[in-house]
Amino acid sequence: MKKVYGYIRVSTAKQGEGVSLVAQQEAITQYAIKYNLEIIKWFEEKETAAKQGRPLFSAMMKLLKAKKADGVIMHKIDRSARNLKDWADLGNLIDQGVEVHFAHESLDLQARGGRLSADIQAVIAADYIRNLRQEAIKGIYGRLKQGILPLPAPIGYVNNGKGKIKTIDPVQGPLVRKAFELYATKRYTLKTLVAQMEKLGLRNTKHKKVNLNSLSLVLNNPFYTGIIRVKGNTFNGLHEPVISPKLFKQVQAILRSNTNQKVNRHDFKLRKLITCKGCGYSLIGEIQKGHVYYRCHRKGCVTKGIREVTIDNLLLKAFEATQLLPVETAELDTLLHEAEQDWVTKQEEILESLKLQSGQIKQKLERLTDCYVDGGLDKETYEQRKEKLLFESKTKLAVKAEIHQGKDKLFRKVKRFLELGKNLKKSYENGISEEQREFAQITTSNLVVEGKKLMISMRSPFLELAERHFLSYGAPKRETPRKENTTFCYSEQNTSPIIGEPLNKEQLKSLLDLIIEAVSQLPDNDETDYAV
Repeated sequence: MKKVYGYIRVSTAKQGEGVSLVAQQEAITQYAIKYNLEIIKWFEEKETAAKQGRPLFSAMMKLLKAKKADGVIMHKIDRSARNLKDWADLGNLIDQGVEVHFAHESLDLQARGGRLSADIQAVIAADYIRNLRQEAIKGIYGRLKQGILPLPAPIGYVNNGKGKIKTIDPVQGPLVRKAFELYATKRYTLKTLVAQMEKLGLRNTKHKKVNLNSLSLVLNNPFYTGIIRVKGNTFNGLHEPVISPKLFKQVQAILRSNTNQKVNRHDFKLRKLITCKGCGYSLIGEIQKGHVYYRCHRKGCVTKGIREVTIDNLLLKAFEATQLLPVETAELDTLLHEAEQDWVTKQEEILESLKLQSGQIKQKLERLTDCYVDGGLDKETYEQRKEKLLFESKTKLAVKAEIHQGKDKLFRKVKRFLELGKNLKKSYENGISEEQREFAQITTSNLVVEGKKLMISMRSPFLELAERHFLSYGAPKRETPRKENTTFCYSEQNTSPIIGEPLNKEQLKSLLDLIIEAVSQLPDNDETDYAV
């Protein structure tokens, strides 16, 4: 009695596709009894036959080549191989004298006619798989062109069934947005961000803790902006974005330039915020006799050092000069109420402009596609330009959504800013060390030391407040080009900060327009910073 193997298989794509494992095993057993064959081992595989490198099939083939058995019984030809490579390997075994039996087909593979019939069936099975694959790809790309991702939802989204748009996970979606916002602050490396997001509760699609690789994939995935990218192809998604294109680009710039701040051994309040006027290097914090000093360690530099308490006093002078006067805040509250009433009318013009711009982008996409179809562009260039236009389109949509939904948010941010503008000095004085550092980062863009002088460049919209008393005509007007690097100098010799006369109503109106414009450009996470 000849000893043979029994090989049965079902596809993992659809369990139970065709004939089940039990039915195959029963048919093979009956075939072995009928032809007086002894099955010495079973190989049960759950893998598509269209795929090369099936582990159990490969192991069985090695054993047959080593003459560990006289042959093998399979249920049907398409259960054995739907790719011609595996069928060719089986043919080589047959040529070497190994017996290959099919329980469902009565074929004599030693005869020319039986071998030809088997070859034809194998080719048909391979062609069936190729056609199936093409139809599947057509279906996938059909969904992608509709703006639907026919693949599992990424972290932060929920699968809603076949052919349905992914929706934002109410728990994980906001955490994904938080991951982008935290990384955009440049205070985190990927490693420290993983630890932070683990504490906040971010989990992957299998409800396990995120790792470095999965978080990197999240930060690089444009799906969160509403754009689908699959194998180098980009599509305009119908799903709701988690973040804005602006935030995504900001994160990409940080990832590419690797500008994350390193962990500091010494937690000096103003670390890396103060620059030496003489050589342009950052002053380094150190402790001497219980006091914190910031010194320039550049050899030959005239700047020796300045105490932290001195810098604090000079900052307080600057904040006192910058903050709003009581009479100004009262008038600004009235003007802000009027501006809020006029906001809707002004935004209608912007919406009309956005509609026109969106139409122009759509036309560009159509012309780009026509150029690609006519052979004027290669695929790589086409996809790059297409993705750029889709990002631009998503940016316009984000702005449009902000206009529809953002009036309350914007004016809430302006009110919080004006409230802070009343008490800049007090806010800095009452903060703890880390809060004072964050306050300095929010309000100033550059601190430069020359001797005992501190030169301060204010950050918008605080710049607009600071400038109003240093211009002979009051607040800058909208048509007046803004000075990008306006610098104010304070020293210990100044007995009091320079505070001008209160602005009149027209000047305050111009100032408020500039503040609203400046605040509207700030990221959403800056709103919480105003609470420092």
